[in-house]
Amino acid sequence: MASPGMLPAGLVSNLQDVLKKKGGNNNAPEKDDDNKKDDDQSSSSSTAVEEYDPSKPVIFVTNTEGLDSPGLISLVEALVDEALYNISVCAPQLDKSFSGHSYTYQESISVSSAELKGATAYEVSGTPVDCVSLALSGALFAWSKPLLVIVGVNKGPSCGNDMFSSSAVAGARQALISGVPSLSISLNWKKGESQESHFKDAVSVCMPVIKAAIRDVEKGVFPKTSSLHITVPASPTENKGFKLTKQSSCRSKPIWQAIAANRNPSAARYGNQPGMGLQFAQLGRDASAAAAARRNSQNKSLEVVESVGVSGKVDPNRKVKYFRLEFQNSNQDDTDENLDFRALENGFISVTPISISQVIEPDIEKAASDWISGSIHD
Repeated sequence: MASPGMLPAGLVSNLQDVLKKKGGNNNAPEKDDDNKKDDDQSSSSSTAVEEYDPSKPVIFVTNTEGLDSPGLISLVEALVDEALYNISVCAPQLDKSFSGHSYTYQESISVSSAELKGATAYEVSGTPVDCVSLALSGALFAWSKPLLVIVGVNKGPSCGNDMFSSSAVAGARQALISGVPSLSISLNWKKGESQESHFKDAVSVCMPVIKAAIRDVEKGVFPKTSSLHITVPASPTENKGFKLTKQSSCRSKPIWQAIAANRNPSAARYGNQPGMGLQFAQLGRDASAAAAARRNSQNKSLEVVESVGVSGKVDPNRKVKYFRLEFQNSNQDDTDENLDFRALENGFISVTPISISQVIEPDIEKAASDWISGSIHD
């Protein structure tokens, strides 16, 4: 134990190390906790600025599955190996593949620094659109605007109407809305066939397009009114080349499956999210109580789950059901080889322009006009 009026030896040693790094001397007075925090934050900010090379363009990367996904790691590694760019990364903490163009509104999100070799990286407890919006806001990174935003490489295709629910496409669209050119890249992952190494192959075959996009953005000739959504076949190295495609009307069929309350993982999975954690914690307590009640009564029904309120009393008038969503591919009859899904099936890398324009095609406008004039009367 330290003598009265004396600082512990370990603390003195730590303070001396800090002072040496700052170029101070050992006789400097100790600062209070608030000042120490300010210094720590200032030091962190300075480090971030030092890692940013203003002579190099910024490439911002995000995805739908998170920092640990092989698609994002392979893409960042390839960009870092070029040694020509500042690579900044913001990715969701959880898989947000079907979150569409959703923000986390009126709820705090957490942003944690992460290790990713050659890049400045953060994990965000939000959606890919949150990641892009936050990065482009100027509140997180040293730079004000990236040269290009890339969302990928994402697991699974987003063709046709699935683009509306795709958070990969949504992330690229958010960049376009913010005035930043963007690409989204997906691998046509097939369960039982695809391997993690295919993500690296997908990056390799897409690098010519990525480099061309960077070059043309710098020249000011890259398309400013659209983002490009690139989908790579399941066997990337066996592709037949790039093909400009049109968005089809194909879609995955949503399948909702009823599940037992004691198999519902939501409470544990979302427990670390502000707001959601409170809701799912209560949901978990409800589910546990309901499971116990069912075990005692040997009632195996999936439909009825007794709800336990905050007071711990059972509310017999409230019933809770649990469902889990999965998607199933639907057969498509359209034979147009220029459609996204058809080009993919034929072994091509599909490149589909995505616009934020709300211009309605003439035939659709005429059909709506005819209906309105014939159905709505003064």
